[in-house]
Amino acid sequence: MRKKTLCFLFCLSLVLPACQKGEKTAKAPPPKVQVVVTKTQDVPLYQEFVGQIYGMKDITIRARVEGFLESIHFKEGSHVKKGDLLYTLESQPFEADVAAKMSRVAEAKTMLAKAESDLGRIRPLAAEKAVSQSDLDGAVAQYEAAIASVEAAKANLRAAKIQLSYTKIYSPISGIIGKTQAKVGDFVGRSPNPVILNTVSRIDTILVQFFITEKQYLHIARSVNAANPSGQPDREKLPLELILADDSVYKHHGKVNFVNREVDPTTGAMLIQASFPNPDEILRPGQFAKVKALVKVVKNGILIPQRCVTELQGRYSVYVVDKDNKAQNREIQVGPTVKGFWLITKGLKPGEKVIYEGLQKVKDGSLVNPIVKEVKEVKSADPENK
Repeated sequence: MRKKTLCFLFCLSLVLPACQKGEKTAKAPPPKVQVVVTKTQDVPLYQEFVGQIYGMKDITIRARVEGFLESIHFKEGSHVKKGDLLYTLESQPFEADVAAKMSRVAEAKTMLAKAESDLGRIRPLAAEKAVSQSDLDGAVAQYEAAIASVEAAKANLRAAKIQLSYTKIYSPISGIIGKTQAKVGDFVGRSPNPVILNTVSRIDTILVQFFITEKQYLHIARSVNAANPSGQPDREKLPLELILADDSVYKHHGKVNFVNREVDPTTGAMLIQASFPNPDEILRPGQFAKVKALVKVVKNGILIPQRCVTELQGRYSVYVVDKDNKAQNREIQVGPTVKGFWLITKGLKPGEKVIYEGLQKVKDGSLVNPIVKEVKEVKSADPENK
């Protein structure tokens, strides 16, 4: 019995190493990885700029003469029409000045009548040599001086009436009026810093002012010139979108209507102004919003998901599966990120398989089992890095 046991153990010791050797020589199947197939598409690139909203016209209301505010003739925050009476200032001092100037006009007219009468008597006497020529010259001079006095008095009266008219302040435009900055009884109109009584804004169309950097300006200008080599770009064909503070997109598109002539040397920025229709008067002066502008359309661009890309010390690379199903590490150059995708500027061609899922399973030259994953095409591109 003992001999049989020893014989069994001896045979087992010969069989086990052979089995282990067979297991070592068996090859594991290649790992499954998900890949995306690159393809070309036109990629519109947008940029967003923070801007401030103004009325189409924002007219400040000031008192043009000094005096105490007597009455207010409007409701704050309401619509007013051009020519509506807004404020009334005390008018007694100006009425008294007008009365004094009218008296001066009457006096000048009386002096003119006397001078004209004297000239009428002296002129025929001078013709008969009954009075000297010097008497005639004096009468003529007196008459002409009286005429000038009447004209000067009338001019002073007109000026006094203009000053009196300034005691009533009317709306210069139709629009929405704000909160009054002066109350009844306040003294207003003192120079050199007269109180701004109010502001009237026309907001059926609003203006949005924003700044772009010199670098952004050069980029946009070159893109626009490349798209319009024959002449000036048509601003009507450069629609803008407005993103409001609650991240909603304003339903009306706008257009650029002003580009400043210079870059501010102190800030390195250029002022741009756009206009947007505001028929519902939702937008009000003072709001902040983001202006979204199409700056470029990349023809035949290649977009791949960001998770396909590995970045190391500023170098970007992907794993591409070749026709033999081998993974190859390839360095690429990237542009802006677009809604979770990288825009590839160099290193990939259409129709190539880029590993999307399972990067940790592969290395350069390893065999893989690629499974194609469908990725939804990007229709609207908003660069995440400006």
